[in-house]
Amino acid sequence: SPPRAAPAPAADPSIHLAITLDRPDWRYHVGDSARFHVGLDRGGLAIPGAMVRVELGKDRMEPARRDTVALTPSGLTLPATLDEPGFVRAVASVVIGGVTYGARATAAFDPEQIAASTPMPSDFMAFWRAAVASARKVPLDVRMVRLPGRSTAEVNVYHISFQNDRLGSRIYGMLSVPARPGKYPAILTVPGAGVRPYFPRVALARKGVIHLAIGIHGIPVDRDSLLYAELRATALRNYWAYRLEDRDAYYYKRVYVGVVRAGDFIATLPQFDGRNYAVEGGSQGGALTFVAGALDPRVTAVAASHPALGDQFAFLHGRTSGWPFMLADTAHLAAKAEKMATIPYYDTINFARLLRVPGIYTWGFNDTTVPPTASYAVWNVITAPKELDIAKEAGHARTAEQSAHVERWLLDRLGVRPAAGR
Repeated sequence: SPPRAAPAPAADPSIHLAITLDRPDWRYHVGDSARFHVGLDRGGLAIPGAMVRVELGKDRMEPARRDTVALTPSGLTLPATLDEPGFVRAVASVVIGGVTYGARATAAFDPEQIAASTPMPSDFMAFWRAAVASARKVPLDVRMVRLPGRSTAEVNVYHISFQNDRLGSRIYGMLSVPARPGKYPAILTVPGAGVRPYFPRVALARKGVIHLAIGIHGIPVDRDSLLYAELRATALRNYWAYRLEDRDAYYYKRVYVGVVRAGDFIATLPQFDGRNYAVEGGSQGGALTFVAGALDPRVTAVAASHPALGDQFAFLHGRTSGWPFMLADTAHLAAKAEKMATIPYYDTINFARLLRVPGIYTWGFNDTTVPPTASYAVWNVITAPKELDIAKEAGHARTAEQSAHVERWLLDRLGVRPAAGR
């Protein structure tokens, strides 16, 4: 038999690579000088001869500076500034004992002044009203299977599906419903990018909320993970780019319409109170939250974290968009004319412009998947009541504190009060 591979070396918890800024809130005005400090130690002592790779540049753009330096005991200071609103990020990495250690920090320069770049088509709402109206000609044909192994005495859990925009095209999800008879508010969770199973939110339903988590790919959401791994590698690989050259055939058209049809499904539930309906999600799900809030008048509140698909035209103006960076390769824009005609109908920016319901929004400055530059471009066009919760050190995930804040905010908007003793 072949020899076993040697185990990977373990990280040394006493090694500390860090980047700090000279302002604790990481915020600056355009024209200010931000000073990043890179420090490295082992148990508080300098590591002789350690070579640290550092990069410094605009949020997710090509670094303006890239060096490998031997840090002195006092560390390294990197000054940076911007002459326009945006973000500058410093990244450091070092290899010690075969283990790579990394750190990053991101300075904000008047981010509330970042201007959206994606245009609003004159027929934007006409296009989407027609798409929703066409889909609603298709019967929902609701199917619900109770899952005894996931249900409890207090919550009934169902694997559900309903038809979407054409016969046979279905949306699947996990539904959690309070078992006690009564009328309840509802929360729809729309998914981040990828292909995966979805799970019920029994704890949320126990508080007195109908909860529905949906997938977007027209496949059941309760199967073995191997199926989703195979689909990620084959039929659904790069699904977000499929037919982008045609606004009527683009992959996300059935997805965006499906978010509205999820509201149609919730409206059929006899336990739904018919009044209080919130939508929440992160990344791709953050974008879909804006879609629901703009296209479905039944939505009464939204919660979006690091919303993707935002400000895709930003690369034409020398700054980053959000995932999936459709126009990042600006050298080949001539070949993307048809895609550029489609993108504004699907850009989160244009749904954010139309939002009229209150929302809470969260992200972090260190996010490189949905960079804060793009998240602020979306935030800045919202005219509806809005609340922002920033965890500056966070990357592409909500912190536990942000998640708890969002849940409290949503329950408050839905009129759900904590039960005594919980």
